[in-house]
Amino acid sequence: MKETYYTIEERKFVITAYKKLRKSFKDEISDAQVKRLRKIMSDGIAEGHAERDKFGINPTVRHLNTALLITEDFGVDKNMVVAVLLYHLCKTEYISPEVVKKEFGDDIYSLINGLLKVSELYKKQTALQDENFSRLMMAFAENIRVIIIMIIDRLGLMRMINHHPNQKFVFDVAHEVLYLYSPLAHRLGLYKVKSELEDMSLKYTNRDLYTQIAHKLNETKKERDKYIANIIAPVEKALKKAGLNFEIKGRTKSIYSIWNKMKKQNADVKDIYDLFAIRIIIDTPLRNEKQDCWAAFAIVTDMFRANPSRTKDWITIPKSNGYESLHTTVYGPDNRWVEIQIRTRRMDEVAEKGLAAHWKYKGVKSEKSLDDWMANVRDMLETSGKDAPELMKKMNLDIYDKEVFIFTPKGDLYKLPYGATILDFAFAIHSQLGCTCVGGKVNGRNQKLNYVLKNGDTVEIATSATQQPKQQWLSYVTTAKARNKIRQSLNEINNKSAELAKEMLQRRFKNRKIDLEESSLTKVVKKLGYKATTDFYNDIITEKIDISDVIDNYISLEAKEEEPNVNRSAQGYVMHSPVETDSSTDFVIIGEGIKGINYKLSRCCNPILGDDIIGFIASDGAIKIHKANCPNALHLAEKYPYRIIKAVWSGKTGGNQFSAPVEIIGNDDIGIVNNITSLISKEKNVVLRSISIDSHDGLFQGRLVIGINDIQELNNLLKKITNIKGVKHVQRIN
Repeated sequence: MKETYYTIEERKFVITAYKKLRKSFKDEISDAQVKRLRKIMSDGIAEGHAERDKFGINPTVRHLNTALLITEDFGVDKNMVVAVLLYHLCKTEYISPEVVKKEFGDDIYSLINGLLKVSELYKKQTALQDENFSRLMMAFAENIRVIIIMIIDRLGLMRMINHHPNQKFVFDVAHEVLYLYSPLAHRLGLYKVKSELEDMSLKYTNRDLYTQIAHKLNETKKERDKYIANIIAPVEKALKKAGLNFEIKGRTKSIYSIWNKMKKQNADVKDIYDLFAIRIIIDTPLRNEKQDCWAAFAIVTDMFRANPSRTKDWITIPKSNGYESLHTTVYGPDNRWVEIQIRTRRMDEVAEKGLAAHWKYKGVKSEKSLDDWMANVRDMLETSGKDAPELMKKMNLDIYDKEVFIFTPKGDLYKLPYGATILDFAFAIHSQLGCTCVGGKVNGRNQKLNYVLKNGDTVEIATSATQQPKQQWLSYVTTAKARNKIRQSLNEINNKSAELAKEMLQRRFKNRKIDLEESSLTKVVKKLGYKATTDFYNDIITEKIDISDVIDNYISLEAKEEEPNVNRSAQGYVMHSPVETDSSTDFVIIGEGIKGINYKLSRCCNPILGDDIIGFIASDGAIKIHKANCPNALHLAEKYPYRIIKAVWSGKTGGNQFSAPVEIIGNDDIGIVNNITSLISKEKNVVLRSISIDSHDGLFQGRLVIGINDIQELNNLLKKITNIKGVKHVQRIN
């Protein structure tokens, strides 16, 4: 061992500490183990694995001090002490945890492993200030004794740095103790440790204020003790006279607690309402609790003037956390305020150990699972005596099995439900990050969206500009935020898809020369079994439904609506004998010479006398006449061949004309349109019903609807139009 490793004072302390520890564990640890432990520590020091830190703190002295405090404040636990003494050498990798496990057992190995895990968290400096850090630390520790070691270690460190020259270091340690370790000590029922940590934190961060309060308290200690006794005496007498069984406790608040009150109330020490506090604990059956508490309250308030604004009734209506008690502040002798709490033994047990620990009823948030777990810990600490350390060995820190704590690459800390995935984490950071997430790196390794995160994972989210939420993502997430945002995004995507599908549908209907009516389409959607049109349009986009099938259903529905009065079967058309009808109104023969049937010429192809035609029987029996080469007719013939019926022209029109749409393309020359219309007007039995012209880049495209008697007249007209100068293309269109 290095001769200069210890100062004179440190060497004296080490010798004293060793003797005390050896005495405490004379029946717990063998001479061989003691010898082996000393050798490991000596060799580690000699090889430079236990050097002072940058603030000059000797780790060996620090850990020996922690070991002594553990035996004093917690009880004899050989394994905790050995773990404390070997931890630093494991951290500096002089000895591996596996070697410790082999030589000293699984329990010590587990403690050291817990300490090493927690120490890793301290590398993420930004997270130390996060309110979730203490929770993550407890989840990482896995064993309650790891947390106790760390609390006691900070207590020892705080005592060591009282006169440390580096004030920033002292301030930082005090601040960390105040927001992290003091609350943990309180939760564990280590109230003495908690009070000392708080007082020293105030001392190191505001020494002048601490000294001022301490001085005032020291000046009046005897006076305060006498004052409390003078209040208790008459109250005790009156309660006994009333026949109540009770216990009375008197106290003065800690310096830190007094300072908190001074700060909140902007008052001096002497003005603090509950600087003096008395608690009356009544022993009474459950059925008499309220009655006896109020009886005691009446006695106290008859003796002293109460401050109505400082009276709290948590017996009639307990706090949501289960806390029950009567609080009042009375004006005692010498014009001084005294807080009095009245509760039963049961209420006191609940308040101190169970559902409503003091730290919680002061307004600190917690989970019930943590409350219950902490209550069990306090019970063990307070009732088990020497057996407490052994019982603690069997307790794991599984209180946070419903949540995980995750780091960003910058060290920011996020709390998520247990089972949360990379996708949950992305949405927790920002909704846009979640919507474009394609995976991530977890502790430097690439992982998929549905990777389940573990406590302490560092996650870097990977995104893509082309990524968008998908339906299956809902099975990847556990958080409500992620689920709601995914659903919202899916709705937006579906709405966009619906618009696109609608455009596709309209384009296909236009190509088939079918007028699309929204009301008729809605009926088709319902007929296909869709409750929402967005689902219908989404299936079109994803090609789960063929647009041709939609058009077929639309045509069938249209035929049904246009010919409601016809209700005959295909078989009937074949079986009936020919019927003579008025040739002026009947120019199509259906089936085997059948006339006199109500039919309609299809608008999708506009058949003309002379065209090859077929009939299609709609679902209600109505007949629609199509050109034999009509695309719609071909689809219908393929899908419903049994509903196709033979149809021919009778050769008579009875004065009726047919509508023939014609497309013309030509040079955009002056007068060419006049030439076309002039030619049509001169034709016998030909009527120009409508015309539309679109001119672009020196060409015009026109659509004409011509009233004509038969196909021969139409063909002759088209030939004449073709011969007009400047006309490049003429054709009949469906």
